[in-house]
Amino acid sequence: MKMQNGFPIVAGLVIFIGLLCAPFVMGKVVTHEYKAPEIKMPVGEKECIESKEFMREQHMQLLNQWRDWALRDGKRTYTNHAGKEFTISLQNTCMKCHNNKADFCDKCHTDAGVSPYCWDCHVQPEGLK
Repeated sequence: MKMQNGFPIVAGLVIFIGLLCAPFVMGKVVTHEYKAPEIKMPVGEKECIESKEFMREQHMQLLNQWRDWALRDGKRTYTNHAGKEFTISLQNTCMKCHNNKADFCDKCHTDAGVSPYCWDCHVQPEGLK
């Protein structure tokens, strides 16, 4: 059996495989160094409601729990692992420390490629753009 037009077929396959692999190769080549946002604690505060590691990994799960507790169960107080109590409130507890949404929330979520839905329901506080 004789193969006619072998070169165009092989060239087409090479181009196809190259285009198929390009996003993976570019993902390895085109990277940027991530710089975590600087957190400035308000006067009188020395730590977040939980450890830095906990908050980086599980803050969305915690916020979902807070939503359920506050809206469905009427629970308005959160007790952390150290026994300290905090008011369950995105705007009055979280935004007290993380008071610049653009520099803190938006920067991290954009870098991580996620779109949280917090502000679908919550009103962004004045001056926190």
